[in-house]
Order: sequence, then C-alpha cells, then structure tokens
Amino acid sequence: MTKPIAIVTGAAQGIGFTCAEVLAEQGFAPVLVDVQEKVLTSAETLGAPGYICDMADPAAVKATFARIAEDHGAPTALAHCAGIAVAGDFLTCSVEDFKRVIDLNLTGTFVANQTAANLMIAAGIQGAIVNMSSIAALLANPAISSYVASKAGVTGFTKAASLALAPHNIRVNAVGPGSIDTAMMAAVNSNPAAMDTAMSRTPLKRMGTAREVAEAVAFLAGPKSSYITGETLYIDGGRQGLNYTC
Repeated sequence: MTKPIAIVTGAAQGIGFTCAEVLAEQGFAPVLVDVQEKVLTSAETLGAPGYICDMADPAAVKATFARIAEDHGAPTALAHCAGIAVAGDFLTCSVEDFKRVIDLNLTGTFVANQTAANLMIAAGIQGAIVNMSSIAALLANPAISSYVASKAGVTGFTKAASLALAPHNIRVNAVGPGSIDTAMMAAVNSNPAAMDTAMSRTPLKRMGTAREVAEAVAFLAGPKSSYITGETLYIDGGRQGLNYTC
C-alpha cells in the first residue's frame, strides 16, 4: 500500500523537520520543502525527498508543489511550518521588513494552502492541512509586531480556509506554539534574564520541545482528528490562561 504524501514546509530544521520526522513515524511519506539548501541533507537523513523553494514566492510554491505531485503523487497532508520573525522597535521598523514577514508568514500560508488544496481536490483526496500559528496571535509582543500580525492572520485564515474546503472534506487546522526550544528562541536561551521572564509567564515552567509541537501537528493531520476543522491548538505550557505573573 502506498503511503500518503505529506508536504512539510520550513522543514530544513527545527519544528518543520521534526514534523516531517513524526509524520513519517505515523505512516506518512514526508516531502521536505525549505528555502535553505540544508533541506536536501535533512531530507536525506529521513530517506525522504527534499525540494528547495522560497515559500514567499507564489510562482515558486505553485511550481514546486506541482512537481512534488508529479514526482510522488498529490498530497494527503500539508504541514505548513515555514515562517520568520524580524524583531525591531515599532516606531522605526521599516515597511520592507514588515512586508517581508507578512509575505512569508501570511501570504505564503494562503498560497501553500490554496495550491495543496487544489492538488487534493484534483486527485479526489480528502486531506488535511495544518498551519503554523503562534501564541503571539493572541498575546502580543511589541518588538515583533509584524510577526504578531502575521500569526493572528494565520489563525483567522485557517478558520476561513476550513469553511471553504469543508465541502471537499479537506480539514484545515493550526497549531500555536508558545516558547519552544528551537533556534528562534536561541537569544532567550542564552540570556538568563530573558529566560526568567519567559518562564514567569509559562505555568509549566519550561520550554516546550519541537517534538511536542510535531506530535500535535501529526494528530491534526491524521485520522484521529477527523471531526476537527477550523481550530487552532495552542501548545504553550498554559500561557494563554495565565492572567498574572507568577
């Protein structure tokens, strides 16, 4: 029996790579996509195909996904993990930097979802899409206003996409990580004061792991979540419910 194809974007490292790893363990055939050439090596470690693609370039996304479908078959799942954060002072942040984050994190999500969904529909596949939101969609940080805006957009877009694709039996959900021990959190890890601040608003008092996020992604991509769509599952160590600093 042929394994179902799962396209994983942002898969060269971190959460994206771990999502590919967990999806493989759960019976999917992952296809890794990233703008970094490193994705080819990462894919090789899983015995999976890898493709280099700038997810902020709509034409490149459409061409790459079409090539994946031609090479391996239409996807049954999309785990869309590609994204960036650009920190800076709100009053001096450039429009170019703001737009760069929106182009990848939000517009890129739309293009990836639309392209994958069209491939699923054309192949008669009742699939699942999982987008990468963030706790920042709900709890803002003024130093990363573009990231906050993009992830709030991903959460709202996920609901809209789930309604649009429900008639085709394609489910669309998202996960919203909190403080996860990845390269994006390296600056916090290396700064005891910043770590203390992060943990003061995390009731479980530790960073999450990429594996913990990936397990949630795999759940939402798989059959055990067959009646869940339009939701965002926050993996945040309890931060969303915290209304005081402990």
